[in-house]
Amino acid sequence: MRRKRLTHAVLAALLTLGGLSTAGAFPASASVSAADTPRTASPKAASDGLLSAMQRDFGLSRAQAETRLAAERAATALAPKARRTAGSAYAGSWFDRAGGRLTVAVTPDASAATRRALRAAGAGLRTVRHSARQLDAAKTRLDRLTAPSGVSGWHVDPAANTVVVDIVRDKRSDNDVRTFVSRARRTGPVTVRTVSAAPRTFAAGTVGGDPYYTGNVRCSIGFSVYGGFVTAGHCGRPYAAVYGWDGSYVGNFQGSSFPGDDYAWVSVGSGWWTVPVVLGWGTIPDQLVRGSAVAPVGSSICRSGSTSHWHCGTVLATDETVNYSQGTVYQLTKTSVCAEPGDSGGSFISGDQAQGVTSGGWGNCSGGGETWFQPINEILNRYGLTLHTY
Repeated sequence: MRRKRLTHAVLAALLTLGGLSTAGAFPASASVSAADTPRTASPKAASDGLLSAMQRDFGLSRAQAETRLAAERAATALAPKARRTAGSAYAGSWFDRAGGRLTVAVTPDASAATRRALRAAGAGLRTVRHSARQLDAAKTRLDRLTAPSGVSGWHVDPAANTVVVDIVRDKRSDNDVRTFVSRARRTGPVTVRTVSAAPRTFAAGTVGGDPYYTGNVRCSIGFSVYGGFVTAGHCGRPYAAVYGWDGSYVGNFQGSSFPGDDYAWVSVGSGWWTVPVVLGWGTIPDQLVRGSAVAPVGSSICRSGSTSHWHCGTVLATDETVNYSQGTVYQLTKTSVCAEPGDSGGSFISGDQAQGVTSGGWGNCSGGGETWFQPINEILNRYGLTLHTY
């Protein structure tokens, strides 16, 4: 009976541009596109549920939330064009919440014509010392080092124009950490920051909810792709069987990579189907997925998972190297969104654009924390998958 009600709810959602009427009853699956150029953000107004979540998590009025989403859509569209325009003088970009627009960093050798073109396109400008190429090269050199457990990770911070190395606060005097920091500073422009705790993955033992299960592990579905769904690599190895919220067989892991990466995809069959929906868990109406345009640093972003359900935050950094106890993972995106065990693999979405699947983090949704996700377009390109979009 539950499956029948879900079928009707899914069809209604797709026909009315709304969400599933029985939130929380269907696995949080959605899918992604393997195209080299992701679909651009839809100009369609945000749903009432998304606006409500932003009002709750960011302390905004409805009008402020609508204005921010519109500005973020414009910044998302402008970011790749700005990079091409700045050329070798490009030093990174991010969404400036105060100014409500994309800020582009350029080196002093950026020509006057380049600066005029960027301003004319609507970007704010900042002149910095190091180019994106220099910062990326320094991070690449860092990626070749072996980090001790007291080092949380590292990423390029375009606004600070440096590579930020995060170390766990109570490990900063550790000899191995101090040695790593000393070596890191020799790779290029590096700033050291302390964080409260080390990152961990968010898999969990089997408990109730709307998850998927493999062995004694519970994780969350990320996004539907044609033929299955994508999720986190640490949740299962290739060919492992997957079971749904009701205990029925769903399919098998067809590909999985962890550490190094943290992505996987699962085939779907045996009466299961895919829809371009991210669960709102009753907090907001379920969200339709319309593409996978990459949200810039500073943008709002929300996460859906089978333990802590729906929470929102901000994109803090991209291309971060994260040092889990199981091994190092590269090219993750860091956010201020909280998460908890069992949320691994779940959906990160900005507006109606798929962003990635939950990898790990620190903290929880009572006291706060930070969470990383594996970007969706890399997963699609790696396995030749196509995102299921509305």
